[in-house]
Amino acid sequence: MPRRAAASIMGAALAAVGCGGTLDAGGDVPHGLLPVDERNPVIIDNDHWGDNWLGEYAALLANNGGPPIAGIIASASKYWGDANLNATGWGKLVAAARASGLRNIPDITASPGLPLARPADGRIDSTTPNNAAGARLIVELSRQLSKPWRPVVVISAVPLTNLADAYLIDPTVVDRVVVVAALGELGTPNATMNGPNGDLDPWAGWIVAQRYRYVQVSAYYDQTADVMEADLNRLPHNPLGDWMRDKQPEIFTIPQASDQIAVLSVALPTFVTAVQRASPDTSVPFDDTQGPPLRPDDGGNAWVVTKIDAPLAATRLWELLPRTSGS
Repeated sequence: MPRRAAASIMGAALAAVGCGGTLDAGGDVPHGLLPVDERNPVIIDNDHWGDNWLGEYAALLANNGGPPIAGIIASASKYWGDANLNATGWGKLVAAARASGLRNIPDITASPGLPLARPADGRIDSTTPNNAAGARLIVELSRQLSKPWRPVVVISAVPLTNLADAYLIDPTVVDRVVVVAALGELGTPNATMNGPNGDLDPWAGWIVAQRYRYVQVSAYYDQTADVMEADLNRLPHNPLGDWMRDKQPEIFTIPQASDQIAVLSVALPTFVTAVQRASPDTSVPFDDTQGPPLRPDDGGNAWVVTKIDAPLAATRLWELLPRTSGS
């Protein structure tokens, strides 16, 4: 290929990526509007297993062309405060998935850890780390699996404590990890890093928003439509189907509980339909109820997902469930 033609093709690829995107050694560009996609290994960080379908979506997608699961962290939070109990529930989900033919789903890492305290001098690097198991797992797996063109994604549906803690343990982790968090609210013009999840460890939010490449998914949907009571007989007749039948009545009805939006945003290139680039606005005083506002910034280190194709979630779920064994 002539040098000028090759340069033209490479230039077009770089333009398609845009600021902060990823480009691998083969010239690939991200699928969809985010800097990561279904080819990136993921670590899931969540607390309870029973109020949404995050774990089920992640396991099904990992076995059907979606992001491979490198680790699962069962954290403690203000609402689900026993990490060991959370890990037990996640372990049962994993066991049901494995017994239904789903492969390459790792064991659970329980990770107790209190919210991080803002130091007296207000400097991020003066923060005392928890050195929690979940943070250490993020550091270790990212060292093993991350490539410059394919970082590890941490799917966070909890306070950002483990991610901030991972930075305090090893600041170079931010070069290997992209955060995708179900968190906060949309605003005009700024998105907020408050509830859900952002209000539970505000200082961790300030750390993560400033140090990592950060994707905040703040477009929620009615997850009760994914598996309705009328659908229970359609679920597979295998351990995963039985697990989901038992779980369905406990699914939270508030849209902000639909934690699976984070993994769906990575796994399905067309799930995210609108994104606002942003940067943390650190000119405002620290607020002990939330992370920093995310102000629009075309060259910022953050992506705020503002719109999703919600019906695609259930469509994909019901395409994948029959592919489990014994269904």
